[in-house]
Amino acid sequence: MRILAPRYSVPLILAALAAAAWLVQPARILLWLLVPLLLIAMWDFFQNKHSLRRNYPLIARIRWIMEDLRPFAQAYLVESDLEGRPFSHQARALVYARAKGDLDSHPMGTELDVYSDEYEWLSHSVVPNENQPENWRVTVGSPECANPYSSSLLNISAMSFGSLSARAIEALNLGAKMGNFAHNTGEGSISRYHRAPGGDLIWEIGSGYFGCRAKDGSFDPALFAENAASDQVKMIEIKLSQGAKPGHGGVLPGRKVTEEIAEARGIPVGEDCLSPAAHSTFETPIEMLEWIARLRDLSGGLPVGIKLCVGQPHEVFAIAKAMLETEITPDFITVDGAEGGTGAAPLELSNSVGMPLREGLIFVRNALVGTLQKDKVKIAASGKIHSGAQMAKAFALGADWCNAARPFMFSLGCVQSMECHTGNCPTGVATQKAWRQSGLIVEDKGPRVARFQKQTLHSLREIVIAMGLESPWEIQPRDMRERLNGARSNAIDAIYTFVEPGELIAGSDNALLTAHWKMARADSFRRAL
Repeated sequence: MRILAPRYSVPLILAALAAAAWLVQPARILLWLLVPLLLIAMWDFFQNKHSLRRNYPLIARIRWIMEDLRPFAQAYLVESDLEGRPFSHQARALVYARAKGDLDSHPMGTELDVYSDEYEWLSHSVVPNENQPENWRVTVGSPECANPYSSSLLNISAMSFGSLSARAIEALNLGAKMGNFAHNTGEGSISRYHRAPGGDLIWEIGSGYFGCRAKDGSFDPALFAENAASDQVKMIEIKLSQGAKPGHGGVLPGRKVTEEIAEARGIPVGEDCLSPAAHSTFETPIEMLEWIARLRDLSGGLPVGIKLCVGQPHEVFAIAKAMLETEITPDFITVDGAEGGTGAAPLELSNSVGMPLREGLIFVRNALVGTLQKDKVKIAASGKIHSGAQMAKAFALGADWCNAARPFMFSLGCVQSMECHTGNCPTGVATQKAWRQSGLIVEDKGPRVARFQKQTLHSLREIVIAMGLESPWEIQPRDMRERLNGARSNAIDAIYTFVEPGELIAGSDNALLTAHWKMARADSFRRAL
């Protein structure tokens, strides 16, 4: 009986078939198939690293094949239009249609269950206001900023060269140039592929100080001033944390530090490079604001802001208290939601650390409004924003403009294959392999990037018109409603707390906000005892 077990039977059957094929002259051609399969089965039979392959030679490999095919079968054969994560098929289809200039209308009404918690809505008016400009822009820059920037309401969020391919970066920047919007460099600094098309750049500076990094890994003021002097650089963004992996540093292995990446980041070719979890230029909220003021001066007066995923609420209040004490403010704060994306991150951080965009955006809005700083500091919202409706909802919660990353990748042709971390992206977007990039034609994809951005802003405009308002900044929390259950809904400002101007300074009636406020210290990110 034992000899019939799969461990023995598969090699024996293959050996028998090979012998029979050898004996029968017309069947010898089958040996080209049977002999390799027999060799694989024998290898599995004698190896001792994988128990499944040892017990089920050859046929155990079918499991690997099915696991490799599972994401594609799931996406194309199993999921409905509303399923699929991080982005549903419907969301991706909308981006593809707008990027290609195809019809983006939807027939037969919504597919959402409007009586479930998946449905929320914006309140329209019986007197729509069609007297709207074709395009809105927002001026970013506090009174201390010598060179404020007139920003589009939808910009490309931070994605580094190295995480994305050279052709993807070049196509994104070409789209930004064509559409007159900004392209965030990501913390990998400014590469030759950012510079080639000439589109506006937001230079993101992380804890690795790439592009302004001294040999010991510290911040180099002279290098910063040199790069910031570029006509393309319009704003500076200090990355404190990001939604997909907040509070996480990393090491770029030397084998990935090519000549081009080394050139962009200002690091030696082929050497491991550390990005610490925290910045070395400051330790306290006051020191951070003083560094912001220094960067503003070194850059010739460019707007300088910070990007963070909200974690400890008292730390946001600590920054607000430091603003009051020093009278120094960042020009903007980018709020990145925990639903944000990245090329690679520990699963535990992506799934279990960080505040989602909605709560984070409201909290930062409350910190600025409650300390009378909102007129000086603009807020950008980032986290799975791919449509005009999502932009409108972000404006309702306090945003002044929005950023998007993965939707712009979709506009380049990304199919959400979930291979970003392997270097095997099938569309050439998130890979450094030249042959995989060859299918991404910059001159074709750049216009798609611009079309997607333009059409998304057009959809935002149509929503503002339907709501009877003058601009997206007039959208209020009360204009957005959320389901509590199948029978009840309420306005967002009846569900979440929205403080009044100066309320935190005067003393809020909200016990939780007051507790966080009391914990906050301008001279430390640690809780006050």
